[in-house]
Parts: sequence; structure tokens; C-alpha cells
Amino acid sequence: MSANAIEIRNLRKTYRGRRGEPAKEALKGVDLNIPAGSVFGLLGPNGAGKSTLINILAGLVIKTAGKVDIWGFDQDVNPRQSRAAIGVMPQELNLDPFFTPREALEVQAGLYGVPKSQRRSDEILALVGLEDKAEAYARTLSGGMRRRLLLAKALVHHPQVLVLDEPTAGVDIELRQMLWENVRRLNAEGMTIILTTHYLEEAEQMCDEIAIIDHGALVARDSTANLLARLDTRTMIISPEEPVAAPPAAEGIEVTARPDGALAMTYHAGRTSAEAVLAAVRDAGIRIRDVRTEQADLQDVFLDLTRSR
Repeated sequence: MSANAIEIRNLRKTYRGRRGEPAKEALKGVDLNIPAGSVFGLLGPNGAGKSTLINILAGLVIKTAGKVDIWGFDQDVNPRQSRAAIGVMPQELNLDPFFTPREALEVQAGLYGVPKSQRRSDEILALVGLEDKAEAYARTLSGGMRRRLLLAKALVHHPQVLVLDEPTAGVDIELRQMLWENVRRLNAEGMTIILTTHYLEEAEQMCDEIAIIDHGALVARDSTANLLARLDTRTMIISPEEPVAAPPAAEGIEVTARPDGALAMTYHAGRTSAEAVLAAVRDAGIRIRDVRTEQADLQDVFLDLTRSR
């Protein structure tokens, strides 16, 4: 077993066009390593190729070319072992409405060949907060409870890698908190977590490292801290003593008036110093009541990396 839970080399997927339409290249030679024991974010706009990549990892989509190793098992050479090493919580609520949660977990464990003596359905139901719904039919569960059951199904075969595909889309705050508590617990026990999400603040808080995919290509892959450091944009918020008739003008500084009367002065730290920003304010005759700074967040990085493609 290497230091990486997943190793992807030159991964390509091309979908045939329908009725004379051109073929679509969903993945364009992606190279990606995901460290074992990490919480890894996989981000990208709609149609970027994230779902295709996840479905290839799960064995649901056949790749066009490339090599995928999951927990040391080549997907082409050892397909059963590679699939057994990964659990996927899908975005879609695909549950059998006539199974109870306990039955659903037992069937899922059977499909993975887990012996009855090694199954832990009740333990998993307790983990996701469904122990009191163990005998209720899935069709009677709320949307949030169904998402909890999807997570439980992904855990029945003791996977080393867990993929969460948009797990908190449209869920309430209570479920979101429960999910992240479970993610932290599973990760602390050594499980590698791969997360796709449109809530960038979640990725910023949860993920050790992040990869950004756009138009089927990997455009960035780094630690969360390093990605945030790639943007040297800073915003200084100036609260003047009195309302300002005309904002100060200075080269390399973009000034925006905010509804509360404050001035947002955006600049690039590599080219303009904070002292130069303050000097422009003083030269405009503006008396400062308060000053604070804002730095780029993950959404700024995401937009900066994808807007030009």
C-alpha cells in the first residue's frame, strides 16, 4: 500500500455523440493522487467532469483510457478488490422504497460479500442517527433521513475510501452538522474522504487538500492553505468619519462604496502596499474612523481559476 489512497494516471472518458452530434470528451487526461487518510475536496462547475470521475472510481462508468489504482488495486487487474475498497454516497436518492433501513443495509452487505458475522448494520444505523427507524419502510423516511441511509449504505463493507457526492445539497442545518461530525469521526479512524460540494465554505473548513476540475481537465491541486495563498488580492475596508462625496483614485487600487458608507479598496499585495492604500485615502482628505482588511476565500480562488477557461 502506497501513501496514496487513489492514484489516477491520464484518465480519459469520451462519450459518443447522439444522432450525428460530436463526441464529448468529459475527462481529458487527468492525473491525480489522493493521499491516504486525508479529507480531499473535488470541486468544479456543473459539467466539469466530477461526476464522471467519481462514477469511474465506483466502477459505474467504463473509462476510455488511463489507469486507476484504489487502495493499491489496479481497477483493470483487480476490479473486485478496487470496488470493495471504496464506498460512494451518491447525490441521487436511489433507495428501494419497500426495504426498511436495516434490510437495505443487510442486502447491501450481501452484495459486497460481507459475512453475516462481520455485518454491523445496527452500529451503522446508530452512527447516522437512524436506530429508531430501523424497521420503518424507506418510503416513509424524510428526505434528510434518506440521505442518512445513503451514507449508511456506503459504509456497510468497511471501505477504506468514502466518496461523498454533494452530500449536503438541499439538506437542513441539523443534518449537515451530523454529516460533518460523522466525516470527522470516520477520518479520525483512518478513512480517506473524498468530497464534492458546491458549498465552498464547507470545502474550506473540511478539506486538507483540494483539486479543481474544469472542462474535463485538472486546473489546480494543492493544499487548501496554498490555494488560498495563490490569490494575493486584499481588500481594505475604510470607514470614514464623514460621508465621502467622491472616492479616492489611485493607480492599482479599485474602490467600491458600500451601502453603509464604507469604502472597499481592493489591491494586489504583490504590486501595491497597504501603506500606499492608506496614503491614497489621506491624500483625498478622508479622515479614517475604522479600518480592517479582508482576504480572498476559496470562492475567489475557484472563480479565478475557472472564469477564463
